[in-house]
Amino acid sequence: MDTRLLIVEDEPEIRKLLVNYLSGCGYITDQAGDGISASEKLREPGYDLVLMDLMLPGKSGEQLIGELRKHSDIPVIVISAKSMLETRLEVLRLGADDYILKPFDLKEVQVRIEVVLRRFIKDTSGKVLSFKGLEYSTAENNLTYNGAQIALTMKELQLIRLMMEYPTKTFTKANLYESVWEQEYICEDNTINVHMSNLRSKLKKVCGEDFIETVWGIGYRMKGE
Repeated sequence: MDTRLLIVEDEPEIRKLLVNYLSGCGYITDQAGDGISASEKLREPGYDLVLMDLMLPGKSGEQLIGELRKHSDIPVIVISAKSMLETRLEVLRLGADDYILKPFDLKEVQVRIEVVLRRFIKDTSGKVLSFKGLEYSTAENNLTYNGAQIALTMKELQLIRLMMEYPTKTFTKANLYESVWEQEYICEDNTINVHMSNLRSKLKKVCGEDFIETVWGIGYRMKGE
């Protein structure tokens, strides 16, 4: 099946560079040069991943991610010149799946896309993981609680799936980062804390209880009976 990307970038030269390179990699590319047209395109079905700048005319990338996460969990990779840690963490809180700093290497962009899409591919085995009313369907790649679906981002789904597969294991931040992000965990940059906080908050809002507990000085685990 062809993979369709939406590239949202207001700089024509950068947009053209990404479109030409990724089209050459075999992706079907669509593009938007401002936040308003991007917002319209993101209402259309069929995109598999979005590459998005943050500083856009009309609507910012942050606004677009917020809008998108109200109705879709498709992966979003931000490509931005904004290097402040606070900005990167806020974008992750909004639901972005990865963050690439400008100037970027095209090969790195390609690899990041491959990694994110690989995590998002559904498992056709049909396995269902269960934990205290939670059910994770590997075929549908979704999480439900007593039959009601819980809206999560792709990273959050990967985290809860991993923890439900090993419900008695205590995961270090390095365990979680290297399993879900598929990169070496080098230093603490708050990425895990942000995603775990979002995940726990969403679970508690729907389920009325916290299914994940912090093991101080070690990491996280599923909360036992």
